[in-house]
Order: sequence, then structure tokens, then C-alpha cells
Amino acid sequence: MIVAVTGGTGFIGRHLIARHCARGDRVRYLTRNPSRDAIAGATAFMGDLTSPGTELRAFVRDADVIYHCAAELRNEAKMHGTNVIGTANLLAATDGEVGRWVQLSSTGIYGRQLFGDVDEDSPANPANAYEISKHAADQLVFDAAEKHRLPSVVVRPSIVYGLDMPNRSLYQLIAVLDKGWFFFIGKPGAIANYVHVENLVDALLLCAMGKLPCNSRTYIVSDHRTLEEFVGIVAMALRKAPPRLRLPALLVQGVAAVAGGFHRFPLSSSRVDALTSRVIFRAGRIQTELGYENRISMEAGIAELVHQWKKLKGRTRDA
Repeated sequence: MIVAVTGGTGFIGRHLIARHCARGDRVRYLTRNPSRDAIAGATAFMGDLTSPGTELRAFVRDADVIYHCAAELRNEAKMHGTNVIGTANLLAATDGEVGRWVQLSSTGIYGRQLFGDVDEDSPANPANAYEISKHAADQLVFDAAEKHRLPSVVVRPSIVYGLDMPNRSLYQLIAVLDKGWFFFIGKPGAIANYVHVENLVDALLLCAMGKLPCNSRTYIVSDHRTLEEFVGIVAMALRKAPPRLRLPALLVQGVAAVAGGFHRFPLSSSRVDALTSRVIFRAGRIQTELGYENRISMEAGIAELVHQWKKLKGRTRDA
């Protein structure tokens, strides 16, 4: 296969490229700095999504699949330009010359959810700048699929984790549990939604090569456990007793609302929402239609993460 990847130098993109290179596919990736972002086995294409030009046309030409994984995550001022205009530029460059488009989106487009099941038919309700830009980018892909018959898949993972993840929140949770500082908030039954990066790559490959039931499809990719189960997995890997302390949700929400803005205070209102949410992101559609399954269980993935955290902690202590 000829494979083109945007966001190939990022966390998910590097895992995706490594998998395709291992298959023997011809992989190209878009970058603004080829010398700094060199990836063994893949070909760098100099280019910028926000500047339409011939480099984008050359990047996508004759590709069997385009994985559009690039996104601005932090700088709100650049989110529309990169996530929306960049998607439009890349779609324009394809000009019917690619086999399939696979877009990496996010369950964030469903907005702030505190309870219930969310699946692909749930209404979008983006709230912040990132969610709004990702939703708009997804709509551009849906429009291209309808107007230009571009075979396309939009993949919406929950929180993606792995040993080399840039988001350190899970490592921070492990440290808090190791110190015995963790406490539950509110009634039992909150839900933790995560997906291991290698499981997500499995899903992306299925979306690129599997037989789609229609020209355009959306798939949620996620795994979940109750928060009590999730914390228990971490505690077992740490060889610690599971925490038992539980504080009333209203009390913690009040404290977070007052003190959450202070520097280094560990609890914000959004963090309390995450620790009390009872939402389950359902991945039934991709399981039924493409035969997807979570190859790496959450138990195995989190245990691996704890082992890595112990190694990093040991190196810090030695230094």
C-alpha cells in the first residue's frame, strides 16, 4: 500500500507509521521539519496544512489511504487554521486521487457528558475551541464523502494512553495512588474511558483496509472500567491496598470551584467531572461491522504503564 499520514510525528502517528512500515507498506508523512522529525522507514514530505500548494498535492497523490491525524491541541488561536482550514486544504489536494480517507477525531465532540451511553448516533455538542474545530473538520469530511464520493471513515477515540504518551495525567494518578493520597468522589460507579494506542492503531488499520458498509462511516474506539476497577488495577500493579476514602461530590466540587484556579492545586472542576462522570463510550459499531476488539486489555495496558513509571521513578532517584 501507499500510505500518507499527517500528524505522523505525533504520539499516535508514530505508532501508526511503525505498524505500516512493519507491514512493508510505502509510507510518507507530512512535516515542516524533515531533518528534525525523521522517521526510519518512512519518507518525509515538506509541507504545511495551513498553506495550500503543490506540496500537498504531491503528498497525497496515488495514496491508497490518507490518515489525517494532525491537529492543534494547545494553542486556541491556531486551532481553526490547523484543524479546520488544514483539513479543507488537504481534502482539496486529494482531487479524487486517493483510495480512502481515515480521519482521527475525538469523543470530545460529544461535549460535556456526565452520565449515560454515548455512541456514534449521539448528538454532537462541542463546547471548547478544540472540540468545535474537530467537529467542523469532521463535517468537512462528511461533506466530501457525500459530494465527491470520497470513501471516508472518522475515528473517535476516548483518551489514548501508552508508554510514550505526552499527556502525563495517568502517570500523575499512579504517583498519587503510590503516595496514598487518592480518594473517590461521590457515589460508586464512575466510569474511566481509555484506549491503548496500539488498540487504536488496530482500529485505524481496520478502517483503512476493511470493507465498509457504506461510503462514509464514523466509529468510536474505546474501552472502559468503573473507576473502582480502574484504580484497583493501578493499586494491584503498585502492590498497594486499594484506596477506600470517599468524599461527597458537592463538597469536592465546591472546593475545586474556589481553589481550582490556584497554581498547582490538583483539582479543577473539569478534573472533578472526569472523576465522577458515568458516561460510557460504546464501541459496538466497529466491533460488529469491522470485527474490532481490544487486543491489549486495560489490565495489561495499565500494568505496563505502572511498570514504566517505576522504572522512571528509579532513574530519577538514582540521578
